[in-house]
Amino acid sequence: MTDTPPDRLSINPNSPYFDQPTLERGIGIRFKGAERTDVEEYSMSEGWIRVALGKKVDRKGNPLTIKLTGEVEAYFQTPAPGGEEEATEAAAAEADAPEPDAKLADPA
Repeated sequence: MTDTPPDRLSINPNSPYFDQPTLERGIGIRFKGAERTDVEEYSMSEGWIRVALGKKVDRKGNPLTIKLTGEVEAYFQTPAPGGEEEATEAAAAEADAPEPDAKLADPA
């Protein structure tokens, strides 16, 4: 199983693309090769991010946003719960496994 973030995600709780457990893990966004920390929403497949436009707000108090297009890469900042432990346990089990005897494996 690959540990990839969703294709589209928003930090606005009123959005249909809002996902609290995913946001709690931490999502990092790389836009056009530069790290961005001010992203309100993103879509990797459509290639855009939405960022706040300064301190301007609409009449309901929501920040005004602007859509920027370009290459978007999203990644998790923290590993999945249990994901890192499982990998460590598998590596330890592999290291503890006895090596096959070369004399038994080679009949010649």
